[in-house]
Amino acid sequence: MPSGSMQKVVIHKAGGYEQLKLETHPVPKPGEGQVLIRTEAVGVNYADICVRWGVYESARRFVGWPITPGFEYSGWVEDVGREVKHVKPGDPVFGVTLFNGYSTHVCAPADLVWPKPRALDFEAAAGLLAVHLTAYHGLLQNVVIRPGMRVLVHSAGGGVGSALVQLCKLHNLHVTGVVGRSHKVEYVRRLGADAVIDKSTHSLWDETKRLCPDGYDLIFDANGPETLAQSYAHLKPTGKLLVYGFHSLLPKQGGHINYLKATLGMLRMPRFNPLSMTSENKGVVAFNLSFLFPRADLLHAAVNDLTAWLEAGDIRVPKVRSFALEDVAQAHRVLESGETTGKLVLRTAPRFSASANEATVQGASAPDQ
Repeated sequence: MPSGSMQKVVIHKAGGYEQLKLETHPVPKPGEGQVLIRTEAVGVNYADICVRWGVYESARRFVGWPITPGFEYSGWVEDVGREVKHVKPGDPVFGVTLFNGYSTHVCAPADLVWPKPRALDFEAAAGLLAVHLTAYHGLLQNVVIRPGMRVLVHSAGGGVGSALVQLCKLHNLHVTGVVGRSHKVEYVRRLGADAVIDKSTHSLWDETKRLCPDGYDLIFDANGPETLAQSYAHLKPTGKLLVYGFHSLLPKQGGHINYLKATLGMLRMPRFNPLSMTSENKGVVAFNLSFLFPRADLLHAAVNDLTAWLEAGDIRVPKVRSFALEDVAQAHRVLESGETTGKLVLRTAPRFSASANEATVQGASAPDQ
């Protein structure tokens, strides 16, 4: 790779894995209040797949095409702009970025860059923030919690679900995790869940009712129309449904959106009536991490707590599976399969050929699995 150049994944139009292009671009210069990071690893999230499909709202609103996905990274400070005091060149850091993460270099606002926790290696650090900030914001910045509250966490074996289970147990809540594959049951139990429902072998809502007949105080649901209505129905009075995604609107594998399925899913999306919610004394809270980036005050509070809990051993780092940056298509394919637990990350240490300005990412044209 030429001096002063970097490699990044670029998507020029919506589509499947073939749209993931590895390109060479100039390394940006940090402006005032910015930090240039040479990344070691970057996190992979389901939101990145939605960016590739062209259906992620903040990507359409703030960037458009072309776009480089990626919200989180870890690496080394390479340069800083004026007025940046808390980090300096050579420091190990991690942080969040509004896109542009799938790259060997990231230029990020200084207030979204933090010293890397000593307890984490670079891959674990790269996979920490997106899921843990989502879990933290949902549990600790949106509702008032009290010890002993009953919580149901859908997709408890995934990134956000794993973080939610641990944060709930740290705050003495009773947690039931829901998983869709039997091999995830023991993983969620080890995270501390008091009960685990395997919906591939048991009736989800029968088990939900059996385990907590009076209803749940909090239910975390990113499934969408597949479960939202029943999640709301299984709240107790004063309960809250927290919504942070709509995965069942979109296919889990295959690389392309099934638009018929998405349309049918939209028609099945529940409507929550404020009059009914008032008389039932239930609430719905919905949020998206990418629209939270302007609230650096909330993010700093979350990172400070999360770092302290990690250093004290109160929460465990997520299980991480890593791929080379050029294997980004395979990482997307694996994440879409629904078989993963923990987090996926891309290793971004330089290991690329600079013989061509652009290449289709390895595996992008391979047959769907």
